[in-house]
Amino acid sequence: MDTQNSLFSLFCFFLVCFFSDEQVVVEGRRLPWTSSPFGFRPKMLFVFGDSYADTGNTKIAETRSWKFPYGNTFPGKPSGRFSDGFVSTDYIAGYLGMKTPIPYRWREQLSERVKDGLNIAYGGTGVFDTMVAEPNMTTQIDFLQQLLHDSVYTKRNLKTSVAFVSVAGNDYATYNAKNGSAQDFPAFMESLMNQLMVNLKRIHDMGVRKIGITSLLPLGCLPRNTAPFSFQHCDDTYSALVALHNQLLSQVVNTLNQQTNTSNNPSFFILDLYNAFWTVFNRNETYEGNDPTFEKPFEPCCFGVSGGFKCGNVDENGENKYTLCSDPISKFFWDGVHPVEKSN
Repeated sequence: MDTQNSLFSLFCFFLVCFFSDEQVVVEGRRLPWTSSPFGFRPKMLFVFGDSYADTGNTKIAETRSWKFPYGNTFPGKPSGRFSDGFVSTDYIAGYLGMKTPIPYRWREQLSERVKDGLNIAYGGTGVFDTMVAEPNMTTQIDFLQQLLHDSVYTKRNLKTSVAFVSVAGNDYATYNAKNGSAQDFPAFMESLMNQLMVNLKRIHDMGVRKIGITSLLPLGCLPRNTAPFSFQHCDDTYSALVALHNQLLSQVVNTLNQQTNTSNNPSFFILDLYNAFWTVFNRNETYEGNDPTFEKPFEPCCFGVSGGFKCGNVDENGENKYTLCSDPISKFFWDGVHPVEKSN
């Protein structure tokens, strides 16, 4: 099985099987080693991007991922993950027989763990600056570059590493929030893809051997966008944007593999979140397989009581301003954006 198909199977695996004030590092499930889709056994995992990958980098005082009910499935309290438990980073590490890399913010306190790689992803970030005051993808890569300069890692070390990149959705949300025009949108998307290509090439040039980047998921199917339709169906206005992004991303990846002379054994590949999500969404009551189905796949477990509130929000009296389902395993989505964790 080639790398692309292996990693698509991985994403279908973790989407179907589980789902995405006190400092705590939570260890993901480490699975027995079997074989690698890369042709070598990775020793380190580096993670860049946003909340689908972040395992605790965002500021404790400023993000909901450090507040109840986040983490209530595992570890039973907030751990900085944007879910009720494990996120994609944990499952990718486990699938590869590796420990979950520690968040970048704890690299000095837990220096003995940097040998496993680092998670440099920050929730809410993008290729460019977004609405949150956290480092964008370029700055995240700068952090790894500095660690190379400081001899925490060497280029030879990185030859046995892989990278996971989850990014882009927040860039489009920021463009809309800043009232970007339809006329300027093609130029914005072109600049986004150009910068993404530069960033991915930088990671490879540092020595990272394999780099996987997620396709853009069906944005119109996120609960925050299906809420106006009572969580019954997706908002189709996002379809063209998502389709174009994923088409251009495929071209970026193909170009990078050609430029690095790795087309026959790709260094860059796409982790197909888009089709993995739709694999689940398209199941219905007549589905006869063993994988889970959802009566209302677009309805989240945790959601704000009104448009001004989100999962985890409380008012000045400490009263919860969100509703919480009794059984996260019955839902596909945890909150307005992120999937839940589901035990195998």
